Amino acid sequence: MEGEQRPAPYQGLFADGHLVLYTLCSVLLPVFITFWCSLQRSRRQLHRRDIFRKSKHGWRDTDLFSHPTYCCVCAQHILQGAFCDCCGLRVDEGCLKKADKRFHCKEIMLKNDSRALDAMHHHWIRGNVPLCSYCVVCKQQCGSQPKLCDYRCIWCQKTVHDECMKSSLRNEKCDFGEFRNLIIPPSYLTCINQMRKDKKTDYEMLASKLGKQWTPLIVLANSRSGTNMGEGLLGEFRILLNPVQVFDVTKTPPIKALQLCTLLPFHSARVLVCGGDGTVGWVLDAVDEMKIKVSHNLVYSDPFPQEFTMNNYFSVGPDALMALNFHAHREKAPSLFSSRILNKAVYLFYGTKDCLVQECKDLNKKVELELDGERVELPNLEGIIVLNIGYWGGGCRLWEGMGDETYPLARHDDGLLEVVGVYGSFHCAQIQVKLANPFRIGQAHTVRLILKCSMMPMQVDGEPWAQGPCTVTITHKTHALMLYFSGEQTDDDASSTSDPEDAKEAE
Repeated sequence: MEGEQRPAPYQGLFADGHLVLYTLCSVLLPVFITFWCSLQRSRRQLHRRDIFRKSKHGWRDTDLFSHPTYCCVCAQHILQGAFCDCCGLRVDEGCLKKADKRFHCKEIMLKNDSRALDAMHHHWIRGNVPLCSYCVVCKQQCGSQPKLCDYRCIWCQKTVHDECMKSSLRNEKCDFGEFRNLIIPPSYLTCINQMRKDKKTDYEMLASKLGKQWTPLIVLANSRSGTNMGEGLLGEFRILLNPVQVFDVTKTPPIKALQLCTLLPFHSARVLVCGGDGTVGWVLDAVDEMKIKVSHNLVYSDPFPQEFTMNNYFSVGPDALMALNFHAHREKAPSLFSSRILNKAVYLFYGTKDCLVQECKDLNKKVELELDGERVELPNLEGIIVLNIGYWGGGCRLWEGMGDETYPLARHDDGLLEVVGVYGSFHCAQIQVKLANPFRIGQAHTVRLILKCSMMPMQVDGEPWAQGPCTVTITHKTHALMLYFSGEQTDDDASSTSDPEDAKEAE
């Protein structure tokens, strides 16, 4: 109709332009905000790392403290921030630089010229005392008030109320508390440093002043082992001991860490290894290497063969294949393997997969086995396991078995190796839940395994690899003194040795 008015073309374009603008804003604005927040967070992280790098504290940041925490500078309640895993300071991010200047961390050596071993005073830090701690003066519970309160000595771990703190306590000499026999005092290292300058090495006389019960502990932990909880464990030991006694083997190799033993009297130190079988073997190799360096020059007649130290077990077959697959995926994404349940689920997945694929079948056609020089005819197996200890697969007594076919208990100090076979991944699972026994091949002092063709998965103490044609010879190498906690002895262990210190042989 002639009376109707149509909208001008430019009005429709104007409306469409507004729609496009609103759409762009709704899409780009969240992206810009996210990018800006990420940039600011990156700047804060770089700022914290710069402070951490220059600081004498062992700062670590956290997004959430596990219990009520108060800043040691501003005394405000904080949910996130930074903490020192040596002295236990906890601060807000904004107070980090002030705390770094105001508070001193643990000193591994004394700065003054005092050479007396008892010249150390308490080092008090206020607030965030451990739960269920009690005042050394009034014997009442400390840290019960919802604020920054009470004091803790970072060496002896004693706690005291604010109102109970006296000048006499501030100037009192520290006795290093219940772990005094495990701690290397800073004054000892100061004296050692002066003795080395004077070219003296009479460490026994110096250590005698600390008492006959002084057996300093050296902790070597693998922060990547298990569920990746090693960092927290290292921090706990640094708080309880002298930080110089605690090492992360992923940053400081055991051969370097154990050099601390050269500053201690002979046979006085104890070494605590925190990690898997591979970590223990790594440390024992370093101990053996230190013994060789101290006593004679070792000459190898053939430099080409590769040598491993087996402390617990060697295997070829399905269990080594599961360990190899697990190890490969953990190296790619270590953060995903932070749960023990998840780790077991991954092992279950690879074990189930191998039950269907059977990558290690017909092992008896691929290998030859000799026990003390005599060749052994093998049945249709998928795996062979050589044991130096009684346990395998998380506590399974592999050699003794179960039911009517039980064998005498295996010993770790008789020089004999137990050799068994498995028929596949499903057979391994049956053995672990005590529904089946392994195929017992025999015992021997020397085991020789010849891989004739193809690639096969192998492992030594949990360290797997893929191996081509080769000859594996397992024989006695040396032995080391190990501590055995008889308090956890089970009925299965009743007939085995119960000495508190046993000699464990390496093959």
